[in-house]
Amino acid sequence: MSEYESYESFAAKAVAIRIAGDIVLSDSPGAAMRKWREYFEVSQQEAARSMGVSPSVLSDYEKGRRTPGAGFVRRFVRALLKIDAERGSRKVENLSRALGIPMTAVIDMQEFREPMTLEDLILAVDGILLYPDYPKGVVAYGYTVIDSIKAILELSSMQFYALLGSVPERAVVFTRVTAGRSPMVAVRVSLVKPSVIVLHGPRTRVDFLSIELARLDRVPLVLSTLPSVDELVARLRSRTSSR
Repeated sequence: MSEYESYESFAAKAVAIRIAGDIVLSDSPGAAMRKWREYFEVSQQEAARSMGVSPSVLSDYEKGRRTPGAGFVRRFVRALLKIDAERGSRKVENLSRALGIPMTAVIDMQEFREPMTLEDLILAVDGILLYPDYPKGVVAYGYTVIDSIKAILELSSMQFYALLGSVPERAVVFTRVTAGRSPMVAVRVSLVKPSVIVLHGPRTRVDFLSIELARLDRVPLVLSTLPSVDELVARLRSRTSSR
């Protein structure tokens, strides 16, 4: 899995969740389905073909003759995104920008099959705990892998803080880190803290201030010694349902 593919996967997944939520929570799910199909400029025949159903079946749902279940909505949304990807992902990119979804700074974001303890996470990333005094019972329900260089260069401060604030009770992994100071300063000023912070990149030392900031925030700070970002993501994904 290349970094580009994982960026695209993250953006598509985030957009898919927004679309599916809009359909499920709508007073008229069928009308919402039609609205999104037309936004993606996908004909009823194209969507039905991608879903493996007849156009008349899809028409029944859009006209409210049938109520879509979670499985049908999932297939519908995936069909729209698949068709958009074949056309160059233009609609997904536009939605990502409109929703403030950072497409390039986030390498991967997944939920674990079951909550991971700090000890399990350290083993998964070949990690070194950088200070021993951390709260007991720390668990992470998912993870977000961030390209720290792209985040600093391409995200506004508000986008960066919003991204950090959207991941409570998760492990946040910063890649391409040199000493760790910049991401830890960002975490320090964020109102919502992740459960665990993992740094990937430093080969000689982690800046002392980074460790001190983590200690002040009472957030466990872990240094991953895995040789590559791809291997790091693969290790984390092996603990999810998206292997």
